[in-house]
Amino acid sequence: MNWLKTEIGFSGWRFDFVKGYAPEFTKLYVANTKPSFSVGEFWNSLAYGSDGKPEYNQDNHRKELAGWIGNAGGEVTAFDFTTKGILQAAVQGELGRLKDSNGGPPGLIGISPRNSVTFIDNHDTGSTQKLWPFPSDKVIQGYAYVLTHPGIPSIFYDHFFDWGLKEEISKLTAIRSRNGIKPDSAVHILAADADLYLASIDDKIITKIGPRSDVGNLVPPTFKIATSGNDYSVWEKTA
Repeated sequence: MNWLKTEIGFSGWRFDFVKGYAPEFTKLYVANTKPSFSVGEFWNSLAYGSDGKPEYNQDNHRKELAGWIGNAGGEVTAFDFTTKGILQAAVQGELGRLKDSNGGPPGLIGISPRNSVTFIDNHDTGSTQKLWPFPSDKVIQGYAYVLTHPGIPSIFYDHFFDWGLKEEISKLTAIRSRNGIKPDSAVHILAADADLYLASIDDKIITKIGPRSDVGNLVPPTFKIATSGNDYSVWEKTA
């Protein structure tokens, strides 16, 4: 692995199927190669109710992810399967799911944002395999969430290059960049109802997801629309 760094030019690692081997090995790899970035795929199953839908409380799921990170040395990140699972259920008329019992984000980003790599789909969940796909008509709403919230967001190649979403995704990434939104940015959830999710991030931007257009006085007059699309909007602070 060090040869791949020094001779080939790789700077980081993606550890596949980390449930298949002890986390101590990941810890060993990271300690001895010192990558600039590393992420593990710990794909654990959500808790489901008798109706076949994910339970609202997924604390055990995200704690299992955080536990793997800790056992792997604490330096590695993990794909935030908790956020993906909750988010893809939430955008289907259940946006109240996006607020946990403590008033924060319900995924791994709510307890370990610096170690959380958020995503909408990957080569397993989406693409040709479609093992756990995000609702196709809600994908851009998913990006409006992950690209404005804490964690380390990632963008799926297919969505950016093949789905015609390049312009919208690029606007969202630009908003994140120019407002200095970081993995550990602070989230203040202003509303989390079935048809409306509204959150302020670092008091610099406000993100809305959902079909409800009337947000009342929840968005201060010091914020103006930076971008909007199908059931999402993002405001930036102007003063």
